Amino acid sequence: MQTELTAEEKSKDDFFDRLAKLSEEMIVNHGKEFSMGALVLAARWIAEDRIGKAKPS
Repeated sequence: MQTELTAEEKSKDDFFDRLAKLSEEMIVNHGKEFSMGALVLAARWIAEDRIGKAKPS
């Protein structure tokens, strides 16, 4: 039985914590619909390999 998290698992947990805090902040400031839409849009950009690419001028 594994009792200690690996470095990768700790890193992923940290990202989930940050994502949860950001989501909560977006909900407080702009509502659930905005928060969900922003997260879905981010997922779409990741799926389309558009994250980190320069926008065409």
